[in-house]
Amino acid sequence: MLIGVPTEKKDRECRVALSPEVTSQLVQAGFKLLIQSGAGLNSYYADDRYTTAGAELANDADAVYSAADVILKVNAPSSSEIAKMKSGAILISFMWATTNPELVEACVSRGISAFSVDAIPRISRAQKMDALSSQANLAGYKSVLMGANALGKIFPLLMTAAGTIKPSKVVIFGAGVAGLQAIATAKRLGAIVEVSDIRPETKEQVESLGGKFIMLKGDDSIKIEGGYVKGVSDDFLKAQQELVTKHVADADLVITTALIPGKKAPVLVTEEMVKKMKFGSVIVDMAVEQGGNCVLSELNKTVVKHGVTLIGESNIPSLLPLNATDLYAKNIQTFLLHLATKDGFKWEMDEEITKGSLIVHNGKSMKN
Repeated sequence: MLIGVPTEKKDRECRVALSPEVTSQLVQAGFKLLIQSGAGLNSYYADDRYTTAGAELANDADAVYSAADVILKVNAPSSSEIAKMKSGAILISFMWATTNPELVEACVSRGISAFSVDAIPRISRAQKMDALSSQANLAGYKSVLMGANALGKIFPLLMTAAGTIKPSKVVIFGAGVAGLQAIATAKRLGAIVEVSDIRPETKEQVESLGGKFIMLKGDDSIKIEGGYVKGVSDDFLKAQQELVTKHVADADLVITTALIPGKKAPVLVTEEMVKKMKFGSVIVDMAVEQGGNCVLSELNKTVVKHGVTLIGESNIPSLLPLNATDLYAKNIQTFLLHLATKDGFKWEMDEEITKGSLIVHNGKSMKN
């Protein structure tokens, strides 16, 4: 099989689907690799790294799409890119199919098969394929550094001859993969960390990292599937806002990570809460691409409102392209080798990982 890797076209994207290391390993496994020239430059991988690994270079994306049996990408391709794929080809990328029905339809119309890495089941044997977690882990780390850089004070307690500097207080919404890494990073930098999560079972994890858990009694509206929050009532969100308002008002840095797959991000920080925050404090809204957890966040902008700096970067993993590409490439490699050999795909339609991640098969939608 010929595997093709085009350059990512999404704005602000610096990652690429395969690293030279993984490319070499796939070549050794018997696959042929076709990489678009320049595809790895924003991840600091020059073309000669790929050719040394055994891949061939294509001059443009059209050559990759027209020749490849399998297309590997980070972001979902556009409808025009899908139209360039040959009929019967296979796409593997993030797709977010529940919120991109037009993308699914484009795959159906072209007669291709498509796997979505964001739909890989969260089970123990799929951990090495879990691109959501690998990228969120990096984003959680970077979000703290971004917030610290925008803050006009240091994180740790510092006792000097000129006086004592009190430690910064960081409030984190969400104790998933990104939130837990943010807790660990903020604690390493010396901050006092408080954490809010609607899943009471995360309390132990938060406290094991040195964070203080803001306890809120749950209710029947909270729906958890595969470790993710799938739904929550407006009444519960209002109660959560009331509880954490004081914590937010005292915070120097607030980081929000709450997402509900397929839905608009829940509002956790209202304008009134922002108004009560200290002048010069910072909010990093990691959910800004899905509408934001803070009502005042602006997509891909850093703005100051009511004296608070709001950072709305939509693609934080891309700010760490070397690590993000390396981890994503290993996720993709494990996933691909689970699905296929050099001779073709296995198409084990009842197997849990295949069944969960296969969005379109030979031009037929599998999620109707």
